[in-house]
Amino acid sequence: MIDKTFAENFATEWIAAWNKRRIELVLAHYTEDFEFASPYIMKVVGEPSGILRGKHAVSDYWTKALASYPNLVMTLDAVLWGVNTVVLNYHRNDGAIASEWFQFDADGKVYRSSAQYAG
Repeated sequence: MIDKTFAENFATEWIAAWNKRRIELVLAHYTEDFEFASPYIMKVVGEPSGILRGKHAVSDYWTKALASYPNLVMTLDAVLWGVNTVVLNYHRNDGAIASEWFQFDADGKVYRSSAQYAG
């Protein structure tokens, strides 16, 4: 079961990994076959469903997406937790606002997540 401490630790590690531009550290939080949904998937890698499955596919997507933001800095605004879920609200240094939803398995790894963006 997810609790506040788990959620806050996950958030701190996840944001730090992104700010270090270390995709392998981000991916360490996920199962091998996790599912990720984002409205930018179609634009960046051409997948019309907006959904990718597996670390390899998502790593390729994140690598390409990150190349478009060479100065990316993410700032955590809120951590919400629920039954085996966490939501992170954050903003980027370019002013973009986002939320990401994560669903965790019994081992504390993300097996499904999705990103939502303002504007």
